[in-house]
Amino acid sequence: MSAKEIVQNFYKSDVLLETNTVNDFLHPDVVLEWHSSKGFLKLKHDDIISLITELGKAYVRSKSRITHILAEGNTVSVRYSHYVKTFENPREEMLLAHFMVVWELKGNKLYRGYQMSQL
Repeated sequence: MSAKEIVQNFYKSDVLLETNTVNDFLHPDVVLEWHSSKGFLKLKHDDIISLITELGKAYVRSKSRITHILAEGNTVSVRYSHYVKTFENPREEMLLAHFMVVWELKGNKLYRGYQMSQL
C-alpha cells in the first residue's frame, strides 16, 4: 500500500472515532505538532489515543471530506474538513474544523505530523 493510500484510509469515515483502528495506523514514536485556533499542541502516541478515545465518547459519526491530497515518497499532504454527528442529534452533521496536515510515514505508519486547523 502506498503512503497516499495509507493516509486516505486513516481519514475514512469513522476511523477517527475508533481507538484500536487509529492505533494500527500510528508508529510507536509518532509525534503530531498541531497549530490550532486555540494554540499549539505537541501530541505523542498516548496523547493521540486519548484524544481519539474522547472523540469516540462525544460523537456517533465522523467524516473527513478530503479536498486535496498530494504525495511524494513517504510524505503526504492532506487538506480536509472534519464533520461529526453527536449522540444527542445524530441526524445533524456538524463541522468541527478545517485541517491541513503533512504526514511523514515510517514503516508504513504515521510517524511525524504537522497540522494546522481552524474553525
